[in-house]
Amino acid sequence: MEQRLSIITLGVKELDKSEQFYTKKFGWSKTEESNESIIFMQLNGIKLALYANAALAEDANVEHQETGNASYKGFTLAFCTRSEQEVDELFEDFKKQNVKIVKEPEKVFWGGYSGYIADPDGNLWEIAFNPYLQMDEVGNIK
Repeated sequence: MEQRLSIITLGVKELDKSEQFYTKKFGWSKTEESNESIIFMQLNGIKLALYANAALAEDANVEHQETGNASYKGFTLAFCTRSEQEVDELFEDFKKQNVKIVKEPEKVFWGGYSGYIADPDGNLWEIAFNPYLQMDEVGNIK
């Protein structure tokens, strides 16, 4: 199997609410493949998909359990920036848009600078500057 990640699918409680979060708060765009049941957003080399929790459980043939807005689900997503200043600028913008701030940006033990926000379903996004990662001109990690 090739070493690759193609799509991250987040099970969401309210598709419309999650769509608004990612399009309005993050400023991302839906792709043409999106429809009334699933939202796709093209990221750097992968897609983010938003899909109803119950439908995702049914598709995977597992029992659907409502998780509410738990703040930690055993994983996080990360958006890496090119500087500490960019982290701070994003957090200022998130605050103006009333995005839930879970952890304010700060210097962290591994040598970077990061903070956390949550989407409407409690999925955690780390917004981080990692001085050890090299990024290309479009933000892909080398």
